[in-house]
Amino acid sequence: MDNVQQLETKPIGTLLLQYALPAVITQVISSVYNIVDRVFLGQYVGALAIAGLAITMPIMNIIHALGSLVGVGASSRMSIVLGRKDVRWAEKILGNSMLLTFFFGFLFVSGGYLFMDRILEMFGASQDTIGYAREYMLIVLPGMFFTTMSFNLTGLIRASGYPTKSMWIMAGGAILNIFLDALFISVLGWGIAGAAWATTISMFTTAIVAVAHFVMPRSFIRFKRHAWAPKLYIFRNVLLIGMSPFLMNFAASFVVALLNRQLIRYGGDLAVGAYGVVNTFGAFLVMFILGLCQGMQPIAGYNYGAGHNHRLREVFTLTMKVSLTVGVVGALLAMIIPRLILRAFTDSEELIAIGIPAMRYLNVMMPLIAFTITNSQFFQSIDKPWIAIVTSLSRQVLFLIPLMFVIPYFMVQAGGDGLTGVWVTCTTCDVLGAVLAAALLMSQRKVFRPGYVAPVRKPRKEAGPKE
Repeated sequence: MDNVQQLETKPIGTLLLQYALPAVITQVISSVYNIVDRVFLGQYVGALAIAGLAITMPIMNIIHALGSLVGVGASSRMSIVLGRKDVRWAEKILGNSMLLTFFFGFLFVSGGYLFMDRILEMFGASQDTIGYAREYMLIVLPGMFFTTMSFNLTGLIRASGYPTKSMWIMAGGAILNIFLDALFISVLGWGIAGAAWATTISMFTTAIVAVAHFVMPRSFIRFKRHAWAPKLYIFRNVLLIGMSPFLMNFAASFVVALLNRQLIRYGGDLAVGAYGVVNTFGAFLVMFILGLCQGMQPIAGYNYGAGHNHRLREVFTLTMKVSLTVGVVGALLAMIIPRLILRAFTDSEELIAIGIPAMRYLNVMMPLIAFTITNSQFFQSIDKPWIAIVTSLSRQVLFLIPLMFVIPYFMVQAGGDGLTGVWVTCTTCDVLGAVLAAALLMSQRKVFRPGYVAPVRKPRKEAGPKE
């Protein structure tokens, strides 16, 4: 418990470094192993293999969305209730989050096998790429159950006062994935199946190690018999907070499916492959920002629950400053050295030629993307799910879906390039999303004011002495 109580006593800068650095390292290493998949496939298999893997990205995003639905919701709630010193409630969150993980994992894996080809075609697979995408998904789907479990448990490990241990568990799985990529793809020549096996084995290992943490006697939050009793109010609270990252990832998958269709329409399979590479670079930056926000989450949630609003303001402000700095650096790299970045993934000059303008258009507004993400993550950390949902979905649903069809169409009608219109659409929506996020932040300034009290989401019959 001493580890958790430091969240209300240590200086905010020290705490953010203590919690964010392990989370950032985890996210960066996870991004690196996603990049390594594409590098190995591009160098040892070919450009169409990259395109085939890009087709699976929306499906992988949905899986990550399921992990976020439970993991982010559970870890955010655990931070808040630990701020109220309620350990028994935290144990119930642990047990009930595992029940949700089992349910959603089974639902997704079984559904994926039943509708495999239909799903891949919906996400833009062509006759040339569906074989690669199918081969990858047939192997990786069972491992996705362990992926969702890993997301949930490592988030709870971090929320319960073990940020460095959470890092080592996830980073260890990512490093194992990189090693197995090299072995299976470049040494054994298994192609895209090697990438799938590397992911499945590493996620299984990560999940087992994470489960072991909550079995050990020295962990102050552990699996207890009472924690496995289903509690509808815990399900509701976890899912309500987790709905923001879930809908964001789910919407991203749906948007990528539509985007892939537009890319095929205006640029063909190689445009999809170029977007996959460019999106990987953008995802690397976003994961860095998300890692920083994951470090903010237990600090913000705990102090919100404890009523320390001055510390809440301090951690939000510091996190925002660092996020914006990362966004500026990423945008400058994309603008100055796009060819060098693309060359790391492929030697196809045609794909690189398509990817250079995409790299610039999709990343020039990265500071605004960082601003929007930080706002969304902050509000889900302090149990403001509807604000988080609107903030996270504005760019992808409210703006991107309609404009994706409008802007390219009018550019073609004006004698321009439809593919450029797709890239311009993404840039435009980054700006609009940030403007809405700023307006929502201003509307919620009361949470930083002295004396503001966080509401308790718990049935009256269970309210009582803290245990």
